[in-house]
Amino acid sequence: QLELEESGGGLVQPGGSLRLSCTASKFTLRPYTIAWFRHRPGKEWEGISCVRASGGGANYADSVEGRFTTSRDKAFVYLDLNSLKPDDTAVYYCGGVGEWRLTDSACPIERKLYDSWGQGTQVTVSS
Repeated sequence: QLELEESGGGLVQPGGSLRLSCTASKFTLRPYTIAWFRHRPGKEWEGISCVRASGGGANYADSVEGRFTTSRDKAFVYLDLNSLKPDDTAVYYCGGVGEWRLTDSACPIERKLYDSWGQGTQVTVSS
């Protein structure tokens, strides 16, 4: 099973930026659709972005549209977080699912569709 690793979290001031990275420890990410999720204190899990194996079809939650951008290269999937707000404070996770398992052309950000996960990286937005 794909084992994912997130990195890049940290403490940042409101309005600041971070780049999160997701990679696989044993296998290539190439045939996998990768999504980013976050779990904010006291709130439900939230799917925030997705990118297909091809690198296209990026999809974003309304809460981050225009501020966060996801991209990928051969080895990593990135989540660029800009214009950060205190409400973005959360543990951020990347999830993976084999491209061959998706039947819809849209890039999904539903947690139940993903079967590979990392341990998460903490993002704290505070002055």
